[in-house]
Formats: sequence, C-alpha cells, structure tokens
Amino acid sequence: MRKILTAVLLLPALAVAAEATCSARSGPTAPLVVELYTSEGCSSCPPADRWLSTLARRGDVVALSFHVDYWDRLGWVDRFASPEWTLRQQRAARVSGSSFFYTPQVLVNGRDHRRWPALPHASAPATVSLELLREGDDYLARVQLLAGAPRELSGYWAVTEDGHRTQVRSGENAGSALQHDAVVRELQSVERVADRPLRFRPRVDPDRLEGPSQRPRRIQFVVVDFRTGLPLQALRLDC
Repeated sequence: MRKILTAVLLLPALAVAAEATCSARSGPTAPLVVELYTSEGCSSCPPADRWLSTLARRGDVVALSFHVDYWDRLGWVDRFASPEWTLRQQRAARVSGSSFFYTPQVLVNGRDHRRWPALPHASAPATVSLELLREGDDYLARVQLLAGAPRELSGYWAVTEDGHRTQVRSGENAGSALQHDAVVRELQSVERVADRPLRFRPRVDPDRLEGPSQRPRRIQFVVVDFRTGLPLQALRLDC
C-alpha cells in the first residue's frame, strides 16, 4: 500500500476548512511538517504521542504520527504499525541529519529534531502556494510555484485519524491506556507535481481504516522538493 466555497484562515501559515465549507488555501508562510515515529511497544513513546496530540489541530503545523513495526517482536504488536512506515523512517535518516533512527523520533520539515516539545517558528516565506478541496469522495490539490521555488516538485497525500485508544496488555507499556491522534493510516506518493490539479481518493479498507463516522479523519497534502526530499508546503483538510 502506498500507500468552493470560502476557506477559513486559522493562522497565516495554514488554512483549515470549516465544517460548512470544504476547501483550504495556504498562507504566506508554510506550516511545520512534524513527523513522529513511534510505537505502542516503546516505553519512552507515550509522552511524545501526547505531545503530538497537542499539535494535531494547530493551524501552523501538519502533524503525522507513523507507527513503526520493529517493536512488534518485543512483547506487544502495535495495531497501527506498518513495515512501510519503518522503511520511510530509514529512508528519512539519509536526509534528516540523523546517523541512525530510533523511537520516539521527531522530524520537523524533514530534519531530525531532538529539542521537542520546543518547535521552531514557521516564518520562512512560502515558495509554493497550495489549495485543497473536496469533490464528493475525491480530493484535489492545486499547486502553484512562487518566487524561489525549485523547478521539480513531488509530494504525498496522507490520511490521518484522531481519537484512537489502546489498552496495552503486554510489553514495556503493559497496563497503560494509550491515546493516539494524527495516526497515519494511508499514504500515497506523487512522484511529480505538475501544473494541473492532483486528484486523490482515500481507500476504503476495513483492515486499515475506520470510517469517518467512527474516527475523526483528516486529509493532508505535502509538497516536497524533489531533489532534497524536504517539505516546502503543506495543508490539512478536515472535511
């Protein structure tokens, strides 16, 4: 698995769709893309999970929680873990500034960030403009290059869910009730971002996803510099 109405501006860095609308447009600065690599089997991960939950609804952050699977053999199988997310973390190590990968690991705009819960300010002028909108079951992204943008862009769609709760019965977190938000359940890469709308339809897979009526779901699109792999712009749609 790889896996219009009027936009409502919550913060200058990021526009998020309100319930009565279903579109969003980026602002003059790009939000921070915060990736957390975590596991329910890791005793040092719950504080990072709770911290990421505080970011999930911020207008200047796109929060993504990737549950890795290399802890699964150590006493507790994380139901959100995927070998795909483990491979993603390993690939990210090559560009993140980290010589190894670990949990909990935080990447901010593609770079290893060990100073959490502190975050840098999203203050750099955006080099890419992004609009997201929903059309029925489909989502569209419109990307426009601004001054200073690289010539080649790629990107990815991410489907996240909030409000998950797990009662852990074994392993390092045995006896703990863990709360998870911004859990990545689906990821679809876009190899080349062209000057035309990009269309995405989330998969309906009962083994991987819970329906929007059961868990709050969000759709994110992240624009990436094709050469460096680092995020340039991101936007979240809550509808």
